[in-house]
Amino acid sequence: MTIREPSAVELATPSGPMRTLVYRPSGDGRHPGIVLYSEIFQITAPIARTAAWLAGHGFIVAVPEVYHEFLPVGTVLAYDQAGADKGNELKYAKPVASYDADAHAAVEFLKTHEAGTGSVGVMGICLGGHLAFRAAMNSAVAAAVCFYATDLHKRSLGLGQADDSLDRIRDIPGELLMIWGRQDPHVPAEGRATIYAALAAAGANFTWHEFNAAHAFLRDEGLRYDSELAHLTLGMAVQLFRRRLG
Repeated sequence: MTIREPSAVELATPSGPMRTLVYRPSGDGRHPGIVLYSEIFQITAPIARTAAWLAGHGFIVAVPEVYHEFLPVGTVLAYDQAGADKGNELKYAKPVASYDADAHAAVEFLKTHEAGTGSVGVMGICLGGHLAFRAAMNSAVAAAVCFYATDLHKRSLGLGQADDSLDRIRDIPGELLMIWGRQDPHVPAEGRATIYAALAAAGANFTWHEFNAAHAFLRDEGLRYDSELAHLTLGMAVQLFRRRLG
């Protein structure tokens, strides 16, 4: 389906307003919502295209600026070493409680959206994969898709680098879709095994997929992009959201 031009909203959080871009189908119908979490670079062109793609499949997609309290509104970090260094610096400067408060604000926004159905899912990529994992702990989230979620196995998200994400798996009420690249140095085989074991031990409702792919295979810029795999895995995400969100 066709979509509207994206709009921007400022969602209130304890650490200040969080600029969030909203992508939604055209027309007057009602649609489920998806919070889409970006990589450490914020809302880059590939993230915007992913949001538009999801909206075109019938969802209201909210994309928050994950570092809203640190960077000027609209800041996009470049896909270069300087951008990566800044993104990683901020990833560890932000308290985990602030990430969680942001998630609550975004989920509540979609839950009560005037054109929504009240059903909400979350999806994230890289840093965003971990943020989607934590956002899935909100009771309103029915499904989460996590693309190569970083720092989960190291328990190192946020200020102090001591998150409790794997300890709180039982707080996730919905279904998880976990997607990984075997050639991803950020989440090596032993790290993936740690995450899988924690999910299984907690009795989580999850599906696990590993592919022969590098980190950032979903990003449609750069040499690591795998278009065939991106097509396949994004389709898997839409299938889950349609099944769980309606």
